[in-house]
Amino acid sequence: MIILFDGIAMGMLLFLISVGLSVTLGLMNFVNLAHGAFAMLGGYVCITLFSRQGFPFFLSLLLAALVAGLVGAVLERTLYRWLYRSSHMDHVLFSVGLIFVSISVASYFFGSSVQSIELPDYLQGNFSVGGHEASKYRVFLTVLAVLVAIVLEFTVRRTRFGAQLRAAVDNPRAARGLGIEVDRIFTVTFAVGSALAGLGGALGLDLLGVDPVYSIKYIVYFLIVVIVGGAGNIRGTIIASVVIGIVDMLGKYYLPQLGSFIIYVLMIAMLIARTHGLLPNFSGRNQ
Repeated sequence: MIILFDGIAMGMLLFLISVGLSVTLGLMNFVNLAHGAFAMLGGYVCITLFSRQGFPFFLSLLLAALVAGLVGAVLERTLYRWLYRSSHMDHVLFSVGLIFVSISVASYFFGSSVQSIELPDYLQGNFSVGGHEASKYRVFLTVLAVLVAIVLEFTVRRTRFGAQLRAAVDNPRAARGLGIEVDRIFTVTFAVGSALAGLGGALGLDLLGVDPVYSIKYIVYFLIVVIVGGAGNIRGTIIASVVIGIVDMLGKYYLPQLGSFIIYVLMIAMLIARTHGLLPNFSGRNQ
């Protein structure tokens, strides 16, 4: 039960970081391999504010998400949007270049070692759940991720903004003709995805830590979540995240000699069964 619960918590963390990549890839059709850099940024902002400046923990989390979202919006306005009509290969080459830039910047300002934080007292320790000990922080992480998933699902499927986003993705020219500000919609969407990555990076400091090569070290996990869950589908992303988190945790406990091999086997098996992922994307197109 402890392994299962730890796997769920790890899966929820993967969801928070990966859901932004799922949206940009599935809805905006942009392959942003530098998505992990925004998670890294959120982690470093949280460490700076909470551990070094004495900011409250929850305020540090909020500011980490806001900074990552702001940087994402600026980069979308100045760099990313010029590549929307380019090939996926251009997306990959550009974002890989951003990864190496982020590695250099992080190494210069924060050094090359892995950094983490000491959680506040009210999130440390365990409490009993059904006769089993559960980490307070992992429970908090799980509940927060579920709330984020509910809000995102409702926003995309049930609100005017969500309808405008789907229209802007399906047919940008027609959407502009109907008065939808496609550029603004894309900027907001990219910023939200970046902010969630920053939030995930900050929340994951206790589990993963952060270092300059963070975006390379974990990008495979983020991509597997998106591929298995179905690009652009929040429900598919959260299901895939939980499954991958549990399987990864079980493998580390019982078959540590295989490392991440189990995750790749799981990905291959699921894609054989569901070629386009567990669920289709929001627009109904399988990519």
